[in-house]
Amino acid sequence: MAERIESNQSAPDERQPARGRPRDAGRDRALLEATVQVLQESGYGGLTTAAVAKRAGVSTATLYRRWRSKEDLVVGTAVRWASDLGPQPDTGSLEGDLASLLRDKAETLEGPGGRLLHVLIGEAAHNEALARVLDDAIIQPVRDRAATVVRRAVDRGDIPPLEDAHVLADLVVGSMVSRLFLTPDAAHRAAPAGPSSPSSPSSGAAMARELLPFLLRALGAQPG
Repeated sequence: MAERIESNQSAPDERQPARGRPRDAGRDRALLEATVQVLQESGYGGLTTAAVAKRAGVSTATLYRRWRSKEDLVVGTAVRWASDLGPQPDTGSLEGDLASLLRDKAETLEGPGGRLLHVLIGEAAHNEALARVLDDAIIQPVRDRAATVVRRAVDRGDIPPLEDAHVLADLVVGSMVSRLFLTPDAAHRAAPAGPSSPSSPSSGAAMARELLPFLLRALGAQPG
């Protein structure tokens, strides 16, 4: 079946699959995993719904009952794999809260959501719908948790008030994306379909430890 090219101006959260018999969750997962694999191999421009369906072992008709176009499929995959960081645990200190945020974000970026971001970050520069989804699914959870970290630290008197707590989120995401995706050695190690080795000096866990003292100083925290 030829690749469908459709214009869809609706917001990503408004896109609904066609009505019909209940969907098979196993097929949904197989299609989403296949999408990540094909994106890694061929990039956004080279991805076709036929290739994804073949990799997942289903028909293209099965895929189109779930997603109406290539863009819908990729957007749905981004939403599925960009894990929500969840609530920020209160460790009782700015250092503990920030370390938790860094570890959780590193794990996300080294998983399927990070590999998807690695492939799509260039496409998002000229695809507004995709950029919006990546921002909502990957960046906004960090903004929410960063705001909580800053608010607690200010309330405890650990740091002076910040005019914009989102700056912390920008520092976290920007630093990690730069190290994992744009630094040659780290980017090449992130290319396989699995996370970096925990013992690797460029792994997310090691990077989180390296970033922590710099971010604490940037926020104006007093030495412990």
